[in-house]
Amino acid sequence: MGEKIVIWGASSHALVVADAVRLRGDYEVVGFLDGVSPERAGSEFCGARVLGGEEQLDLLPARGVKHLIVAIGTSSARMRSAELARAKGFQLATAVHPRATVAADVRVGAGSVVLAGAVANPGSRLGENVIIETCASVEHECEIADGALVSAGVRLGGQVRVGPSATVELGATIARRLRVGAGSVVGAGSVVLRDIPDGVLAYGVPARIVREIRDYHY
Repeated sequence: MGEKIVIWGASSHALVVADAVRLRGDYEVVGFLDGVSPERAGSEFCGARVLGGEEQLDLLPARGVKHLIVAIGTSSARMRSAELARAKGFQLATAVHPRATVAADVRVGAGSVVLAGAVANPGSRLGENVIIETCASVEHECEIADGALVSAGVRLGGQVRVGPSATVELGATIARRLRVGAGSVVGAGSVVLRDIPDGVLAYGVPARIVREIRDYHY
């Protein structure tokens, strides 16, 4: 059994992160944090206990926990939690599922998650606290910035850039050499044929800008 780790999050995304962590065998999952529902403290979740909320960050080192991974799907909340955990002295772990395909030269940033069936091809870079979901395809020389989410079944052409805390939703396709701006959201099933600027919602075939996202954070 590897070093102890706590997963910050105790909902659906935490299920798949915990599975990837356990299958890799690098860490022992000793519990989960849930900052939304304090009444869950002490309850069983995904083969371990919900330890409590963020107040546990000050107590975990005494239990020998040095590593943490944030399993929160919302980019802004994930980034805030990761920043707090790092400020408390925790090392952010990565979780690359053993049935993901990640080229030897791909850099995977701290706190990032690559799930089963996903592919990250040579020359690509995944920033910190990135999520690459099941069966997503990241072609050669893509750059996925900190906090971005690439959902299940997404196809990114070569040299695509996904900005900080941007989200590419289920099954969307981004043509090669294009950019999705910081904090932007590309809707499910969309086909992107031109750059998407910062802070907008775009969807359709081809994708068009629908509205601004006025309160985006990255």
